[in-house]
This record gives sequence, C-alpha cells and structure tokens, in this order.
Amino acid sequence: MSLTCQSLIAAHPQAWQSATVHPFLSQCQSGTIRSPQFNTWLVQDYLFVVEFTRMAASLLAIAPLEHFNSLLSGLTALQAELLWFQEKAKERQLDLATEKQASCAEYCQYMARLAIAPYPVQATAFWAIEYAYNQGWQLPGAMVSPYDEFADRWGNPGFTEYVKVLAHQADSALQTASPEVQQQAEVAFLEVARLERDFWQMAFNAD
Repeated sequence: MSLTCQSLIAAHPQAWQSATVHPFLSQCQSGTIRSPQFNTWLVQDYLFVVEFTRMAASLLAIAPLEHFNSLLSGLTALQAELLWFQEKAKERQLDLATEKQASCAEYCQYMARLAIAPYPVQATAFWAIEYAYNQGWQLPGAMVSPYDEFADRWGNPGFTEYVKVLAHQADSALQTASPEVQQQAEVAFLEVARLERDFWQMAFNAD
C-alpha cells in the first residue's frame, strides 16, 4: 500500500501533535502571550518564509505540469505574505534585517537541502509545512485581537482547501514512488514535525 499524507499522521500522532499544539499558540488564543515572544516569532517567521519561498520555487521546478496551478497560486500568496509580514513588523517597530536564531536557521538549512530530493519527498515536506501552520493556528480555537488576524491568515477556509490540494498532489506523487523514496518522504515528514515544534519553542523561550 502506498504511503499517503494521512497515513503519515496516523502513524506518527505524537510527532504531529508536537508540531501543531504548543503553549505559544494556546497563549495567543487566550491573549496571554508576551510581546517579546510574539515579536520573536514574527521576525523569525518572516525570515523562514523568505527561504520557504525559495523551496516553493524549487518544488515548482520539478513538479509535473498538472500541479502547476496550485503551486503557482501558492507562490503568489507567498509574495503577498512577505509584504504582509513587512507591514506587521513596521506596525510593531521590529527590525526584519536580523540574524536567524538557531532553530530558524536549522529549518531554513533543511529546506535548502530538500532541493535535491525527489519530487515526492519535496511535495510531502511542502504539504507538511503548510498543514502544520493550518492546523497550528486553527486548533486552539478563536483567538483574541490582535492574534486573530494571524490565525485567520493560515486557518481560513481558502487556505485549508489549498492544503488539501497539496495533500492530494503529494499522495499522487507517492503512489508511484519507490519504497526507498517513500521512506525518505516519511523521514521528511518527521523532520518537519520536529522543526515546527522547535520553532514554536524558540519563540516561546524569548525574553
């Protein structure tokens, strides 16, 4: 039986929960997150999205033609997202021209290494990254202002549907992948889950 996105979640529920459920998110939901924590996340996530955009471009470069439409729409959304991050940073008087913290740097380096992986592996990792944010910002429930704006960006129905398309595309690629490539995709899924967990913790630990 071929590996699928849902079978990965079913096989590794604890790893996936650690990627999508975190005190950082629950404290955003309750409005008790401290400004240094949230501001650290905002700046580091902007730096992450810059590199994630490069990952999206490398994925498009090897994707089958039938996957172009969704990936191109995702790139357009990332362009808008980068501008949105810049606006939010300006509102909070944050400097985006800063160094990546260790967890962010490790995540970005991992995404860069994925550029040489087979398409099914890249597609699985790309889906996992997007789905982790979709679930992470949805699961705590309705958030208070100003965090509700951030939750809506990744938890809205349109983004949820986009992530479903990414899952379908990854499943399609995995269906014909060799056992070796499927194993690589599972490793990538687990690595994304770990890196997501560490990213939330990085922001939560901020002074």
